[in-house]
Amino acid sequence: MNFNDELMLLLKARYPVIFIHTIEEDRVEYIIRKNIKTKLNRSIYTWDFVDGYTNNPNNEGFGRRNPLQALELVERLTSETPALFLLKDFNRFLTDISISRKLKNLSRVLKLRPKTIIIIGSELDIPSELQDLITVLNFQLPIESEINQELTRLLRSLNLEINSQLIEKLTRACQGLSLERIRRVLSKIIATYKTIDESSIEVLLNEKKQIISQTQILEYWSSTENIKNIGGVNNLKDWLKKRKISFTIQASNYGLPTPRGLLLIGIQGTGKSLTAKAIATEWQLPLLKLDVGKLFGGIVGESESRLRQMINLAETLSPCILWIDEIDKAFSNVGNGGDAGTSSRVLGTFISWLSEKTKPVFVVATANNVDLLPLEVIRKGRFDEIFFLDLPKKQEREQIFKIHIQEFRPKTWDLFDYSKLAQLSESFSGAEIRQSIIDAMYQAFYERREFTTADICYTLNEVIPLAQFENTQTLKLQSWASSGRIRLASSKTIYSN
Repeated sequence: MNFNDELMLLLKARYPVIFIHTIEEDRVEYIIRKNIKTKLNRSIYTWDFVDGYTNNPNNEGFGRRNPLQALELVERLTSETPALFLLKDFNRFLTDISISRKLKNLSRVLKLRPKTIIIIGSELDIPSELQDLITVLNFQLPIESEINQELTRLLRSLNLEINSQLIEKLTRACQGLSLERIRRVLSKIIATYKTIDESSIEVLLNEKKQIISQTQILEYWSSTENIKNIGGVNNLKDWLKKRKISFTIQASNYGLPTPRGLLLIGIQGTGKSLTAKAIATEWQLPLLKLDVGKLFGGIVGESESRLRQMINLAETLSPCILWIDEIDKAFSNVGNGGDAGTSSRVLGTFISWLSEKTKPVFVVATANNVDLLPLEVIRKGRFDEIFFLDLPKKQEREQIFKIHIQEFRPKTWDLFDYSKLAQLSESFSGAEIRQSIIDAMYQAFYERREFTTADICYTLNEVIPLAQFENTQTLKLQSWASSGRIRLASSKTIYSN
């Protein structure tokens, strides 16, 4: 049931007090007035704390800076007068005992008369004693069709013609913004660039970044990583390539469900975090990183509240990529009771959202230690797929060396002996391979010459890779992956040292 139908149902059923939770005050007021005009014959009285009642000459300014007096107007009107009272930010006063008591007294009268109080506010903070009285109705941010309609209207008014593919990209970039904010940022784009084109998408994403910066739980990452810069993991790359266009309108019309997410398990330095960044770049979606440590607060119930805040924000800014790094460490306390069950409650809420979410939030979670992962997380249905990223094999190591050396020496990269480098770097992760190249560059720069294959070979021989330090854990992970309970990120055709 959409917002309009639900609102009309509540009004006809004579619900006494309705709280509309929204940041779009003007838009919700416009929709309410439009509905009342076409479907119900009611007078509308609008109040705010500064100006009091404003749209009726007989009550102009009544209740100014006096929320209790604002409720008295409900009683002053004759019982036969159908009326709707829009009280803006009135939720701020609900903790006042006089306001709370007055609402309770009025509710008995309102049930028998064609009158309804509608509170419009951006923060959902209803005192417990009023929760049974007040019905909450969420007013969602504009959906794709509404954004598309607004963009079309704006482009028509500016006599601009752009192709349907760009309109779709702009619509997707605008999701998570209010209509007013969309209008402001598009006006800014027109004023700056005199047109709307592909570069406008970056400006819209920066607007989303400002919203994210207001919270301390999520962080906006401006990723420039490319999926081509990830060596090996061909199975994973192929899986991602096939889902690149899954957020488009065409995919929705085809009947494809939006992909839910990935769990990447593997040895440190094998490219799990790099993959998360590359997905955002490849799919042209904003990348949000969740700082799991900041979810857990010291006050009882605060952790669950922060998780809900994170979910609401991610869904508001969808479609997007939600990157959860080292999820194994976040829920390692589940089941031991050391934190009064907070981890278990947060995990329960999180996995329920993973299973039931309908918004296009693609979750990329990474983990190093499968033993710390609760079974609920790796169960089928939480993520679309679970991939294991192993230490790169010889062919993959050659590819990784080429990618990094080509980055550092784009003109002379073909002078290096990649077969020899791959042979010497067994058990090295991708991150360790990159560091060996950097170490070789430092040495050559110190000696005032160009670095060579021999310099990299020297650093490879001097370094003991982490996998050899943690050999037991590495073998355990590899054994678990080979059992068939997880999909390998690398093709089996290259699965040899």
